[in-house]
Amino acid sequence: MDISVSVVLESIITLFIMILVGIYARRRNIITEDMNKGLINILIQIALPFMILSSFLHTYDDTVKENIVKTIYYSLGAYVIMAGVSYLLLWPVKNDKKTILHFANVFVNTGYVGFPILNSMYGPEGVVYGSIFNMLFVLFLWTYGIILFKGRLTVGELRTELRKVLLNPSIHAVCVGLLVMFLDVKLPGAITSASRGMGNLTGPLSMIIIGCILSRVNIKMYLRDWTVYYGVIVKLIIIPMIIYLAASLTETSSIAINSVIVMTSLPASAMTSIFADTFDKEKEYAAFYVSITTMLSLFTVLFFIRYVL
Repeated sequence: MDISVSVVLESIITLFIMILVGIYARRRNIITEDMNKGLINILIQIALPFMILSSFLHTYDDTVKENIVKTIYYSLGAYVIMAGVSYLLLWPVKNDKKTILHFANVFVNTGYVGFPILNSMYGPEGVVYGSIFNMLFVLFLWTYGIILFKGRLTVGELRTELRKVLLNPSIHAVCVGLLVMFLDVKLPGAITSASRGMGNLTGPLSMIIIGCILSRVNIKMYLRDWTVYYGVIVKLIIIPMIIYLAASLTETSSIAINSVIVMTSLPASAMTSIFADTFDKEKEYAAFYVSITTMLSLFTVLFFIRYVL
């Protein structure tokens, strides 16, 4: 077996074991509903930003710095393709379920799953490129994502959502990291070690949170819903393949573009479930869909990496 594939396989198995720990902890009430919300806040507000920041603290050559700029274009193109393909292929699905599936197709699980996988495949450099992809995720989430659920935004509402983008800790981490990288700032060893230590919490925390989500989903209710299966095929197979084919037309091969391709093959973002609950639109359906794409992605992502990339 190829070394890189074996590393990813081991990483995915490790993540799966952590998910089982989360399921066990939630069902045994070791982690309560309120505690799980607290873990999500720790992940998003602390652990993930530190992981992003620490990925920029390594010494990179000029090629990596050039690829960071290219990754912005790669990521933007990927989002446009994901949104366009999703809109066209979801025509058979109606009403709020279509909103859920379309949102899930565009917004992938960058933080919970993406960064741990990129870190196992490409190390800190992969996380740097993934951070750029995630920066656009945050920008589109609080604009296009809100519009999908709510409809048109007024000027005042748009300003409020953009303010949320500017206050997002992950965006701050990317900005600080870019400054440190391009200005060649040398941070004290204690700060570097603390950043990496806090960032290492991302993988375990994210998988435990997913396990907690999985533990409360009524699986039987949605196993007969054809839209779930159709959505999974579009989400985890068709869209990543189209992104890959589009990338191959550029005749470019690099860790930067591969990192973006991997990100597009990830399961639905947990924000799918959170937004569905917030706007009261098929919230149980959304929770199940996030869960099923997360479970199946453990296999589809590995297959994609092994036989496509």
